[in-house]
Amino acid sequence: MTQPSSNYALTYDIDTPDTLDRLSTAFRIFWVIPIAIIYGLLSGASYYWTEVVTTNGEVIETVSWSTGGIVAGLSAATGLMIIFRQKYPRWWFDFALEFTRFATRIATYMMLQTDRYPSTDEQQAVHLEVDYPDAENDLNRWLPLIKWLLVIPHLFVLVFLILGAMLAVFIAWFAILFTGRYPQGLFDYVTGVTRWTLRVNAYVVLLVTDEYPPFTLR
Repeated sequence: MTQPSSNYALTYDIDTPDTLDRLSTAFRIFWVIPIAIIYGLLSGASYYWTEVVTTNGEVIETVSWSTGGIVAGLSAATGLMIIFRQKYPRWWFDFALEFTRFATRIATYMMLQTDRYPSTDEQQAVHLEVDYPDAENDLNRWLPLIKWLLVIPHLFVLVFLILGAMLAVFIAWFAILFTGRYPQGLFDYVTGVTRWTLRVNAYVVLLVTDEYPPFTLR
């Protein structure tokens, strides 16, 4: 695997398209539905509803909850493996990396940054690389217990960055419809927010690094 050029464990970039298809952009929210369904099935998230009914047939309480999904389960299992065995199974890493790449391809398609329909296995215009960690020598076995607490400042900042990215995509949608081009400034901003989000994901979900994510879009 080609090693990331940055010192951080995760690098991300996407090819900038010269022009974008206006028809595909106009109906993107509908085009993405089939691959989004496949992603949902693969992620394995499950939701349950429970109703409490009286003897008279009256519903007095409804409770719903979610089992989380394959990403949450794999992250928890990886954390436990690091804590108790100081190991990160290579095949767990390979699956998590490819699944993250797949999710990122869908996200970039939804954010109008490419016209190519998301592939389940080819990288296409999305370039996402992650270093495989040496769990015994490079990862602190106790950090998985507190990383969610440490990452709170990033989550706070990302709320505003993601809202800004949503606005940028909305503006870009109109720009593409009229000009066939994604404004470069908006494209770079959306790419930067995705990069920031992925680095936080590498730190707290994939658990591939103990280096704190940088506060930067670059």
